[in-house]
Amino acid sequence: MMMTANHNRARTLFFKPDERNIFFHLLTACNLRCRHCYINPEQHGSSMVSRATMEEWLRLFAAPEKESNIIFLGGEPSLHPDLVHGVRYARELGYCGVTIDTNGFLYHDLLTKLQPYEAVLSFSLDGPDPAVNDAIRGKGVFNVCTTNLQQAVAKGFEVSLIYTVSQLNIDHLPRMPALLEKIGCQRFFMQVIGIRGKSAQTMANSLQLTPEQWLKVVPAVAAEAAARGIQVIYPKVYLGADEPFQCAGRQAENYFIFPNGRVYLCPLCEDFPLNAWQIDSGRLVTNQAITEKQLFSLNISEGCVINKLLQPGNIVYDDQGFPLHRISCCLLKQEIAPV
Repeated sequence: MMMTANHNRARTLFFKPDERNIFFHLLTACNLRCRHCYINPEQHGSSMVSRATMEEWLRLFAAPEKESNIIFLGGEPSLHPDLVHGVRYARELGYCGVTIDTNGFLYHDLLTKLQPYEAVLSFSLDGPDPAVNDAIRGKGVFNVCTTNLQQAVAKGFEVSLIYTVSQLNIDHLPRMPALLEKIGCQRFFMQVIGIRGKSAQTMANSLQLTPEQWLKVVPAVAAEAAARGIQVIYPKVYLGADEPFQCAGRQAENYFIFPNGRVYLCPLCEDFPLNAWQIDSGRLVTNQAITEKQLFSLNISEGCVINKLLQPGNIVYDDQGFPLHRISCCLLKQEIAPV
């Protein structure tokens, strides 16, 4: 994403036209049962893509003439026995950046089979200690994740850490910069809770943050982490009065691929059969029904139309019915980098 300066170290990462990001879910199975998991097997499939299918779909989305990045996800992608092969095949095809999003368990001896130059490892952790994290992600997860993250750092891997911020852990977020510095993680992603998958069920209201919580806590934690030498990226979420609304579905190339062949442009739509494309017999086929694409064309005062339709609880209005904050595209990011 192209970086445009705002003030000091903070900058908004606006969409870059010739950059592509492919989010490839190799499977939906996982060894954990996180309380906010966004995977929806009914909509995404419950199978694991085969080695041959993995190669076919990587070829389908390869575009060496552009800056294409591939992110391997699940479920837990390291459960796939051919993950390392997928990483190497993607590099052969000319993908610029290769990232593995993992819960930290790193199955199939991933750290010994993969070389540091081949992929970035992005670990998920949702608390600064076992009491907070394991209540969300499962018993023993904190120790496994942080131990393997430190081992990855020691081996020379570029690593990052993702923290999904919700009502379950926002009060503990300010303790994360010190932990990141201690374990040697130099990149921190803070992600707002999405009302998808499990979060879209009965817990939705108890998990979602208020604008006041996000704006008070997240930028301050980002500044603290940057002061410790850590690069921080987090969703813009709320636009200022003079900031333009940008929709990644209209102004960027992002593809979210699932094992059942669905391909989405917007992650907020993934609980519904609104996918713009379907992979069929090795071809990317446009869906003829009403899809997310038609929704992107709508312009509303609230900003993101998908957010308004699917998770309107984070929009607050004044007495005249006007939104106090416009919601940005969920893929628009803010960065605070060390000086």
